[in-house]
Amino acid sequence: MDFDLENPLSTFSDSISSLFHVESDHMPSQNYSQSLLKSTDFDLSVRSQAVSLILHFSCNFDPFLSYLAINYLDRFLSTQCVSLGKPWVVRLLAVSCVSLGLKMRETECSVIDIQHDGGFIFDTQTIQRMEMLILGALQWRMRSVTPFSFINFFISLFKFKDSPLIQALKARATEIIFKAQNDIMMLEFRPSIIAASALLSASHELFPLQCPSFRVAISNCSYVNKDELFNCCNLMQDIAMDGYESVLELASSSRTPANVLDRHFSSSSSNSDSEKTNTAAEAITNTTTTARLERDTKRQNISSFKNDNSFQLSAFPDSTVLS
Repeated sequence: MDFDLENPLSTFSDSISSLFHVESDHMPSQNYSQSLLKSTDFDLSVRSQAVSLILHFSCNFDPFLSYLAINYLDRFLSTQCVSLGKPWVVRLLAVSCVSLGLKMRETECSVIDIQHDGGFIFDTQTIQRMEMLILGALQWRMRSVTPFSFINFFISLFKFKDSPLIQALKARATEIIFKAQNDIMMLEFRPSIIAASALLSASHELFPLQCPSFRVAISNCSYVNKDELFNCCNLMQDIAMDGYESVLELASSSRTPANVLDRHFSSSSSNSDSEKTNTAAEAITNTTTTARLERDTKRQNISSFKNDNSFQLSAFPDSTVLS
């Protein structure tokens, strides 16, 4: 069965409380983000190179694969230190993270095929040996609990009745979550807090008049720490707005998606309202797509990984690089 990031524990438990209980086990170790922020030599950082390679290797697949692979990468790097002395080491790490993601997603693709880009090419045995190192560091917790695991739960607190509005909100929140993974400051927040913050940021853009009530609904959730939510929301707002033209800035226009949606909330349900909802959802999708095309490279406040410990790669001599 294909691993679904929205339902990571579907084969074990259907309880949302189970997700909140184990989510910290699927995060990088404590102080990982702070160690990255204190590092130097941005252009030479292990993480930035590995993330770029992961995005390159997984570019022909859905973005959830790269998100999962980067989750493995961060959890691994938070407990192990990788040297930049041998350039193939970072590449092997990136290939192996993508390989594990492909296996979890049950994607029928050879990991050898994704390497044909003119760089080092590793054989299956070498990749499997690195995978074992990664699995050991992650304690074999591969069914990662991510922010996507909590989106549907938090949306249910909003009491939406219209499917197009739900899909519009979910689509924008998902886009924000993908973008937030590039900011190392977000690594200190639990997946559930990231999901809640992304939804609040998306609702702030799409229907600002309703956002305060959404914030109250999430803040009153027993699983949510209000202080963490406040801090994450502030950072998330900056990330979401970076290179994105906020709908709020166009509030004076009666043709903006925000105003259409707010009018929908304040009006009574009818057939015309349903048609209006569909039109609004389409407008939101078009607005987001246009903004995505116009945005520059995603912001990455990533520094090089601090080399405090030696990462043991004696099992990988240079002869393991095929070409």
